Amino acid sequence: MKKAFVFWVEEYFYNPTSLQKIISLLFLPLSWLYCFVVYLRFQSKTPIDFGVDIVSVGNLTVGGSGKTPLVTALASHYENAAVILRGYGRQSKGLYVVKDRKNILCDVKISGDEAMIYAQKLPNAIVIVSEDRKIAIDKAKELGAKVIFLDDAYSKHDIKKLDLLIKVESSNSRCLPAGPFRERAWSSKKSVMLEENVDFKRHVALKGKCDKMSLVTAIARPGRLDKYLPPVVNKNYFEDHYAFTKAELETILKRDEAESLLVTYKDFVKMEAFGLPVSLLDLEMQVDAKVFEFIDLYRKNNTKDKID
Repeated sequence: MKKAFVFWVEEYFYNPTSLQKIISLLFLPLSWLYCFVVYLRFQSKTPIDFGVDIVSVGNLTVGGSGKTPLVTALASHYENAAVILRGYGRQSKGLYVVKDRKNILCDVKISGDEAMIYAQKLPNAIVIVSEDRKIAIDKAKELGAKVIFLDDAYSKHDIKKLDLLIKVESSNSRCLPAGPFRERAWSSKKSVMLEENVDFKRHVALKGKCDKMSLVTAIARPGRLDKYLPPVVNKNYFEDHYAFTKAELETILKRDEAESLLVTYKDFVKMEAFGLPVSLLDLEMQVDAKVFEFIDLYRKNNTKDKID
């Protein structure tokens, strides 16, 4: 039931049917009220300077946009970097240091899937999960971080930072609940909008290819994978951040008569301990040099502000 509802909402937000468009119109008064309240919240916040360079990478809509591979590409470019995220879907609460500069310190159940991706793909970075980004920033500083990347923190208006926003295409430009927008790019707040195939490009490598692969994935809007897919015997979609069990994956392999499960890295970190045959769609981002120039200019000005 939950799975069906999640997929219905994703369709409602990004590719609505005629009935869903009518429902969206009925929600418009609530949407206007929501957007106004979010704007008042933005106006009420005063950014706090934490004395360290902070870059937020996010998007304005609900659902996936490629934040994780983009943050990975950006953070890998800098020494003494830390990545901080909420850790959505994890079976833990509070602050956890998922990885110091050398070691992964917990399993994926504690960290959540996205944090474990950072821990595995950023060998020299600190990774911290915390609902409270402020205490996580202090912890990252304590561990020696000189530049901090916040995963999905545009709405944290009380933190002084550079905001990078990934542009997400949608035929529905309304705020929640009439549309997918959690917030607007407020004109009085500086942010940099990044566009796919202009500011960054996706590159997908297929590792461990088999003749008979069954796609199994738990990402938001899984149809986004279609243009990268090789031939598969079946497509098995689960709701975003779903926690797989070994038994259900074994059932899929048997039912689909597949030689391996075709998964994204986000899925892989949750099933690698099962020892099942896996083929991997490994997504990397190639980032345009001007994005790093934005970050470097921000860091230079931030240093100047501290001196002044």
